[in-house]
Amino acid sequence: MPKFLCLQRSVPSSGEGPSPAQMQDMYAKFNAWRERFKDNLPDLGGRLGAGKVVTAEATDGPLVEVKELVGGYMIVSAETLDEAAEIASACPGLVRPGSGVEVIEIRTP
Repeated sequence: MPKFLCLQRSVPSSGEGPSPAQMQDMYAKFNAWRERFKDNLPDLGGRLGAGKVVTAEATDGPLVEVKELVGGYMIVSAETLDEAAEIASACPGLVRPGSGVEVIEIRTP
């Protein structure tokens, strides 16, 4: 089955975060989503941490920090790009105001 890279794009928010009750509700919805699509989620990925840019020659900054553009990633298995996008968009908290997900097919030889 084809695999797709899902990159969470997030916009920094200046508002308050969710309350503990809202977080508990979100985790319950996330766990239900994860169970529903368990056969399509070979790698739930995670948040991005420190990184480096490796090039053939030294460069002077400033360089774009990927973690400022991409909040996290996951791998989704699906028959089509549309199916992968549907699975990703159903993930609670992934697609919301100020945040979205870019779904890209991983092509292997």
